[in-house]
Amino acid sequence: MKNIALVLISLILCLNVTAQKERKFIREGNDLFHKNDFEKSEVEYRKALDKKDKSFEAKFNLGDALFKQKKYDEALKTFTYIAKTEKNKKNLGEVFHNIGNTYLSQQKLDEAIEAYKESLRNNPKSKETKYNLEWARQQKQQQQQNKDNKNKKDNKDQKNQDQKNQKDKKDNKDKKNQDQKNQKDKKDDKNQTDKQKQQQQKNKISKEDAKRLLEALQNDEKKVQQKVKKAKAKAQKARKSKVTKDW
Repeated sequence: MKNIALVLISLILCLNVTAQKERKFIREGNDLFHKNDFEKSEVEYRKALDKKDKSFEAKFNLGDALFKQKKYDEALKTFTYIAKTEKNKKNLGEVFHNIGNTYLSQQKLDEAIEAYKESLRNNPKSKETKYNLEWARQQKQQQQQNKDNKNKKDNKDQKNQDQKNQKDKKDNKDKKNQDQKNQKDKKDDKNQTDKQKQQQQKNKISKEDAKRLLEALQNDEKKVQQKVKKAKAKAQKARKSKVTKDW
């Protein structure tokens, strides 16, 4: 029995020593945290957890130190782990409050709002959580309004672009039609010019042809004159013959 008592006493003393070391690391971590030396405070909180891995205070403060260093994913992982294992309502309220803050820092407003709501379910009297919840809701509303305004602007820009595209399409069609008309006019002008040249070519005679034509005309004129002379001579002869006969 004495041996059992001694073992129990030794165990209690060992636990006390371990608890004292845990508290020592937590206090040192808190001092560093208040001096804004968050990286070193993280180290001290981890030392405390090495002594007592279920220490709520060491885990919670470690999450805070990670958050202050903007290690949001690690902080969220730490707070989420605590939320799954912690039973104390007030502690859970604080944990979910910090989860909300972490999501808020990542601009995950929907997740932040739900975390603040869960915090208030466990600790409904927290004024800070109520304020943060309202602020997150306002940010969500503003975000939605900005999104709606952007959609309206995008729709307006798209409408203007569609109108511009239609105008460009019409202008291109008109230009194409004008080009086709110009080509047709040009082709018609060329055909007309070709016809005129052909007609001029038909009407135009060479010097040799003109000479031959002139000679032909002159020959015809000579023949006509000869016929006229012959006719006159014949007429004169006939008159002479008639006068002689009457006598």
